[in-house]
Amino acid sequence: MTFAATIRSDAVRQAADAWRRQTSLRRFYTALGIGSLLVAMCTAIWFADEANAGHFFDRLPHILDFLSWLVPKDWNDVWRALFDIASPHDKGSQEFNFPLGRVYLWGGFYLPEYFELMLTTLNVALVSTFIGFVFAVPFSFIAARNLTPSPVLRLVVKRFMELLRAFPEIVIAGLFAAILSTGPVAAIIAIGLHSIGALGKLFYEINENIDMRAEEGLRAVGANWFERVRFAGLPQVLPNFMSYTLLRIEINVRISTIIGAVGGGGIGEELKLSISRGFGAKTLALVLLLFTTIFLVDQFSASLRRKLVGEQAFMMGA
Repeated sequence: MTFAATIRSDAVRQAADAWRRQTSLRRFYTALGIGSLLVAMCTAIWFADEANAGHFFDRLPHILDFLSWLVPKDWNDVWRALFDIASPHDKGSQEFNFPLGRVYLWGGFYLPEYFELMLTTLNVALVSTFIGFVFAVPFSFIAARNLTPSPVLRLVVKRFMELLRAFPEIVIAGLFAAILSTGPVAAIIAIGLHSIGALGKLFYEINENIDMRAEEGLRAVGANWFERVRFAGLPQVLPNFMSYTLLRIEINVRISTIIGAVGGGGIGEELKLSISRGFGAKTLALVLLLFTTIFLVDQFSASLRRKLVGEQAFMMGA
């Protein structure tokens, strides 16, 4: 009995020693990893500061000076700029020429300039997302391992979608702007191509997790590939497809604003000009409209996604 207890005690002691060694080793590697990340981050920050023309940290205290330029003398000018109402401070300069941007629809009824630019940005986002959805759906079924037996075909489609999403939208927009000139068309093509790659990846990962029993039943009765995809695959994944597409619309609204700042049209271009010229009332009006629009788009798409995939799936509660 004593011998057995001694053996058991030695085993427990050896296990405790092994656990302590393993814990110490894990802590060492954790500290080494965190230290390496801190060194890399500090080095990157130093390099970025040295590469910056004005030395970022040297100019950082002056950021409040820039913000002070954007504070309007009369806060009512923000609303006047938003709705193209004449300002009493207008002396012929572009800073207060709010009524000149009106888009007259009929008679004396007009659409404020910034609302028209926001509609352009929304149209770019919606059209490019539609393009992405239309092409991503068939590509996703071809790329799915469980639906397409040909490995070569799957490989080609996957690499093609990776190529489309490998380059940032702003780079693609710059390329097409050089070819087609600046404007919304170049932005639509750039965002649409990137959306094909991004949505295609999300979609084919969904396709690879569908219930294959319906597909096997259709295969057994002689259905071809298109019929199996249409009647067995698509009904299962369509709600999730729509959910990801709505999420992509939110992303594309922001992206179209950024691309607009480099010549893609819409509200982004006007926002860039307003900031660069120090027009405080116009800048704040644009930021307010942009924030409100993105908030409403987010809330609307989130509500639709809840209805499509269910509250539990949306909240990750499943």
